[in-house]
Amino acid sequence: MAYVIGVDIGGTFTDLVLLEGSGPVRTAKVPSTPRDLTLGVEAVLADGARSLEIGLRDLLGATEGFAHGTTIATNTFLEGKGARAGLITTRGFGDTIRIQRSMGMTAGMKRQELAHYSRRRYPDPLVPPSRVHEVDERVDAEGEVVAPLDESGVRRAARALAGQGVASVAVCFLWSFLNPGHERRAGEILREELGTAHVVLSADVAPVLGEYERTATTVVTACLGPPVAGYLHRLDARLRELGLSCSLAVLNSAGGVTALETVNDQVVGLLLSGPTAGVTASLHLAQSLGVANVITTDMGGTSFDVGLIVEGQPLLQPVVQFGKYHLASPMLAIEAIGAGGGSIARVRDGYLSVGPESAGADPGPACYDRGGEDPTVTDADLVLGVLDPEGFLGGRMRLDPARSRQAIQRRVAEPLGLDVVAAAAAIRRIADSQMGDLLRRVTVERGFDPADFVLFAYGGAGPTHCCAYAAELGLGRILVPATATVHSAYGAAVSDLSYTSERSRPFRTPVGFRRASDHWEPDVLEAVFAELEGRCRRVLASARGGGDGMRFGRTAEMRFRRQTQSLAVPVPGGLDAAGIDDLVARFEAAYERRYGPGSGYREAGVELVTCRVRGVLQRPRPGAAPLPSGGTAAPTGERAAYHLEAGRFLPTAIYKGQSLAPGACLSGPAIVQYPGTTVVIPPGWTGEVDPYLNVWILQDPP
Repeated sequence: MAYVIGVDIGGTFTDLVLLEGSGPVRTAKVPSTPRDLTLGVEAVLADGARSLEIGLRDLLGATEGFAHGTTIATNTFLEGKGARAGLITTRGFGDTIRIQRSMGMTAGMKRQELAHYSRRRYPDPLVPPSRVHEVDERVDAEGEVVAPLDESGVRRAARALAGQGVASVAVCFLWSFLNPGHERRAGEILREELGTAHVVLSADVAPVLGEYERTATTVVTACLGPPVAGYLHRLDARLRELGLSCSLAVLNSAGGVTALETVNDQVVGLLLSGPTAGVTASLHLAQSLGVANVITTDMGGTSFDVGLIVEGQPLLQPVVQFGKYHLASPMLAIEAIGAGGGSIARVRDGYLSVGPESAGADPGPACYDRGGEDPTVTDADLVLGVLDPEGFLGGRMRLDPARSRQAIQRRVAEPLGLDVVAAAAAIRRIADSQMGDLLRRVTVERGFDPADFVLFAYGGAGPTHCCAYAAELGLGRILVPATATVHSAYGAAVSDLSYTSERSRPFRTPVGFRRASDHWEPDVLEAVFAELEGRCRRVLASARGGGDGMRFGRTAEMRFRRQTQSLAVPVPGGLDAAGIDDLVARFEAAYERRYGPGSGYREAGVELVTCRVRGVLQRPRPGAAPLPSGGTAAPTGERAAYHLEAGRFLPTAIYKGQSLAPGACLSGPAIVQYPGTTVVIPPGWTGEVDPYLNVWILQDPP
């Protein structure tokens, strides 16, 4: 039997999904091991092997696909543990990375924080001014050389950086995406002078318009490349010692996996790999169910992540804000807040807040009895009877309700003058409201009607809170996937190998134009896309396990002239004059769908800013067969659980998730307990189990 494995490391747990032919999806979950992440990977793989009643070496030896989602890039960036890096740039532009187009001071701040001017500050520089070196060179906006590269200046900069002990160097010259010759030569000189130092060129990692975003992306790649690649290669070596024979693939943030061989120059694309995997898994599931529009919600132990799938395609963003920097790397559009099961509740100045700080995996919530003293959302759920203290993680971990009550009493109830139950309900209500606010920002504030979407709820805590945060937007259709507790790992297992290549090559119409084809040359535009497709083809073919069956998708980032935001529009192959005019018409239609009828302003002219090609090579992807319906549901017991909708404890039927068969129908209030999550069906809602063992939660008609 051949297996496909997906492993995802989260802030609290490390998850495994194991697929085998058309058989059932097998899962495992163990606490993450922050001090050495590979230990958690080994532990969860051992659990998976035990579930098959075989040895770990036998499992890995029979594995034909292994994909890994990891927070290593995220943690390295946020903790400032990247490689010691330097930057070489065009003379006069050394402060670009510090000025940040005046966006860095407020980047990442919540709306309510913006009024507090004392909290506004620029980030600590990724590369201090002492390690930024300017050299003479200049290419103009047409790609023509205005001033040649001062090669001796590059050598002086290289020797200075060597004396400063750098392990990595970023090179970012003005307009290099139109003519990369100077960067290529500078890279050659740096490799001659610095030997083993990691050299990153902006023309390779971010050949797009916008010198700040391009510089930031190149510098972050230089900082993250050595430590991230080092971890992944160590993991790969360890897995091979344990018997793995196939290639290790790594989840990226664009909806696929990256071959280990190409990670160095794509390391920025790993920053959001965990949340992206959940969206990818949801897309795969939505396609099998015939659902076109999905709001994906992942509530884990640390964060709450939200993404959108619109008309069968996940939304993509060409520039992502991470930390206090803006990075030009195409990623799925995912927004997150610090709201998870481990989010800490605190009273400050008489007001209760929940998150963004998290108790994490170590020491964890107070109920874990590992030394944590701060009350969390998980502690509140336990006090309210939502969680079973004996059934957490399938009974492998016992929760201590007394410690939860003690923490909430001391840190929340007493400061607010409430009893413990009221304080726990307040913690839950605030967490649910915060998540509902994020859903509103992602949908309504982007011009989408939530009524057109199905909400997918996953993560360890998502199914527990989904009805509450869905109700904040009036959403009445929820799907809890059968893989809810390990959904990101499932996304890793079903993701295809992908590579995205892009390049800014602006095409503009004049103000008041009639036909774009009078101003854009189809052959020139086709040549740009052909170049990008060729690069995707070469990268995918060079990956271990590569082969035939590549697919390519073209998109163009377009906007009205003088605007700063763009929309991605699909581009067909073989463009001619009529195709260009049709492309502009489709951009205008997409713009008015997003921003409302009459919002377009054709008279301003149109710009095609960036061309992008995404290549995909399908990996092995077993799929579970649907099961026959006709099952019934019998509760295993009943307990009092507090439901915010009723404002009190209600007798609540308890079901064992593994015993539910397709066709089972559950009337709320009910709780379904799985080894890794708890599904709450409040009063006024009904749960139905489908042929794939997903649970649909539907609001009862009024």
